[in-house]
Amino acid sequence: MTKRTATHLSWHPDRCKKLAVAYCRLEFQQNTEDMSFDSYIWDLENPNKPELVLKPSSPLVSLEYNPKDTHVLVGGCYNGQMAYWDTRKGGLPVEVSTVEAGHRDPVYGAIWLQSKTGTECFSASTDGQVLWWDIRKLSKPTETLILDITREGLLEKALGASTLEFEPTMPTKFMVGTEQGIVIACNRKAKTPPEKITGTYSGHHGPIYALARNPFFPKIFLTVGDWTARIWSEETKESSIMWTKYQLSYLTNGCWSTTRPSVFFTTKMDGTLDVWDFLFKQKDPSLSLKVCDEPLFSLRLQDNGCVVGCGSKLGTVTLLEISSGLSTLQRNEKNLANAMFERETKREKILEARHREMQLKELARSEGLDVEKVLKESPQEALDRAQKEFFEVIEAELQRRARAETQQPGTKVKEHTEEEVVAQGEEGELPKYEEEDEEKDAAKEP
Repeated sequence: MTKRTATHLSWHPDRCKKLAVAYCRLEFQQNTEDMSFDSYIWDLENPNKPELVLKPSSPLVSLEYNPKDTHVLVGGCYNGQMAYWDTRKGGLPVEVSTVEAGHRDPVYGAIWLQSKTGTECFSASTDGQVLWWDIRKLSKPTETLILDITREGLLEKALGASTLEFEPTMPTKFMVGTEQGIVIACNRKAKTPPEKITGTYSGHHGPIYALARNPFFPKIFLTVGDWTARIWSEETKESSIMWTKYQLSYLTNGCWSTTRPSVFFTTKMDGTLDVWDFLFKQKDPSLSLKVCDEPLFSLRLQDNGCVVGCGSKLGTVTLLEISSGLSTLQRNEKNLANAMFERETKREKILEARHREMQLKELARSEGLDVEKVLKESPQEALDRAQKEFFEVIEAELQRRARAETQQPGTKVKEHTEEEVVAQGEEGELPKYEEEDEEKDAAKEP
């Protein structure tokens, strides 16, 4: 039988003894006729047989328990459909979205929203769309956002979503990690679709496979992609504030500890789980554990921070108990972690300011402007100066046209070049070119 990847893990919100696992083979057109579409809910006390078999119409890529109703799960399918299950009603989905209304690519992220009804969720896919759903009516999405960072809203320019992030304490904000290595920050409550994309963060050379906010400091978030894990601050968009050195093996997933602000986990293609504690050690992981011989793909930590689940490419899910040293909050750890985040954020801001200053100097030299004067200008002063120069050029052109209209019939006024019009903005006067009419020219001839 064809082995399938454990693509996503979701712990039961109330009982940490249950784990829902989505299984799917992600290689394009590698599905075989004998391959199962099933995903499973496991009881940890009986690891030999699943408690419930979920039977979607297409293999599940993502699967999430509803935090408000723990009998309900939502899943994103390989063919772009959305489906939801009620475990009290068995393994068949209660409702499935239509192929036409869903995504056009696999659904790599499906997350429940903090709504009053507890029935709303949203999804993201490599087709470049984020869709909002109400599971009571999956016939069509309630809202759509195209991930076009040019803000033109064009699907052909959209970036493909490889992971999705949502923090319940920030109900209108969410972030999307893309195939192009860019994180897109969004605000759902913006007035227009282009305004919903509030910013971007670039730092990875390939797809972002994990994106998570720090549970203690929500403005700090973790990204995992290519050979590095990076820690970012919302305040610095040009660069991450901390990052791991480049690993020998490709990184596949990552998450923060739910109990310690300075600890995070990463998985790699060589089957290794790394545990990082940057208050203890910055250059290397505090613990590196070889979990299996095949690549690890999915990762999920229990809310109590004591057990972590790792899903492999061949479908094996390994559960590991975290030692008390890595799961128990240390004395003064919050303050120390916050101080480190603030220090590194400040350092990056200084570097960003220095970089902008160097760019301004180079621009000033290339345009022959006074470097010191340009550097001392505030953004408002620079805007006022540019605005004044622009309107001076416009006024000069209007005056030239007015003079041309008042000339006697038969008199020609030479058209000024664009360079002369621009020169007017700097020198205050255009050179005058007038020619007598043809009769006067003829009279001058002998």
